[in-house]
Amino acid sequence: MQQTRTALAERIAEQRRGVGAPRALVGEMRRSVLLVPTAGGGLWSAWSGGVRWICGFTDEAALARFALLHGSGDQPMDYAALLGARIVDEVVPSLDEPAGLAVDIATEDGSMFFPPVVGIVADGVAVDSGEAEEGRGHGR
Repeated sequence: MQQTRTALAERIAEQRRGVGAPRALVGEMRRSVLLVPTAGGGLWSAWSGGVRWICGFTDEAALARFALLHGSGDQPMDYAALLGARIVDEVVPSLDEPAGLAVDIATEDGSMFFPPVVGIVADGVAVDSGEAEEGRGHGR
């Protein structure tokens, strides 16, 4: 039995096909519960391009694909279930570095990155707002 995709996964697929609306995608991300792996008492993240990417997954199948690549053998991967809005509005600003949200990074042709820019994260931590450069050193 095939599992139906979440609304966010559907919006990502539309955007990747070039038919989606970016604002609708961001809105869906904010409303969606994402599964975020935990490690060492915090949320799992990765560095790329000078940005810390918090990794979230739209469902358990997407998380399982990631766990096969980054998990520790047959041990279950712990995770937190967080609203996308909480990640970009609370978690990202709490980090003292440019940070964004990477969704479904282990899903071939199904990943999407929400960078630390105005309209996705708070203006004070967005690398393109000007405020971040004055405030906490973002945008360097």
